[in-house]
Amino acid sequence: MPRRARKISASGYMHIIVRGIGKQLLFEDVHDYWYYLDKLEQFCLDTNVWVCAYCLMDNHVHLLVKGESESIILLMKKMGVSYSWYYNTKYDRVGHLFQDRYKSEPVENDASLLTVFRYILKNPQKAGVCSAARYPWNSYRYYDKPLSFMDLSVIRSLLGDYRHYQEYIDQDDDDQGLEYAESRHSDAWAKEEIMRCLGISSGTALQDYSKMDRDAALVKLKERGLSARQISRLTGIGRNIVQTAGKDRGKE
Repeated sequence: MPRRARKISASGYMHIIVRGIGKQLLFEDVHDYWYYLDKLEQFCLDTNVWVCAYCLMDNHVHLLVKGESESIILLMKKMGVSYSWYYNTKYDRVGHLFQDRYKSEPVENDASLLTVFRYILKNPQKAGVCSAARYPWNSYRYYDKPLSFMDLSVIRSLLGDYRHYQEYIDQDDDDQGLEYAESRHSDAWAKEEIMRCLGISSGTALQDYSKMDRDAALVKLKERGLSARQISRLTGIGRNIVQTAGKDRGKE
């Protein structure tokens, strides 16, 4: 089946979501976040695309960008190739890193622009990580002094000074339709459990285990209270494999 053509934004604003394949982690440590942001700056300047808001979560990225449609497509292609190469090389990994094509939705009016802007910045808060203001990997702190690849001129004209900006971000919102799935425990807790339980620094290391050792490790993680969905997200191992691990013990 041929791919659907991407929607074109008349305003030039697009909300972009990038996810790890199988909800796998995209960022294992602080250097990974910085690499992504450095490349985002470089490629935005190369393609003449401007970022209005960004948020880098463990296994997905939200961007609010403005630019020509072809330029945005080129930006995301450059980001995908560059970051996949970096991540796979660093973690001795092969195969696709990102889930299908990135998702993109046009943002066509001022109300939608502000809604998406707030939603992106509050993603860590919705995920139960911390407030938007405290999260280190979103663009919250750059409202008054945007980075070189950011353009907040329209948003600032709508929200006003920093105090009004804070008040707007802090408001209860009705942004549920823009999506985020929560888990019983935070991913930070789950990653610590993986380290304590298995003695490995990254859940993706399980991909190199033998089937027997991998399944035994998955059983341990489930017994520690990690959900199958969360284990799959943090290890890159399919949820069906996680769910069935250990179920056939004692049958042989």
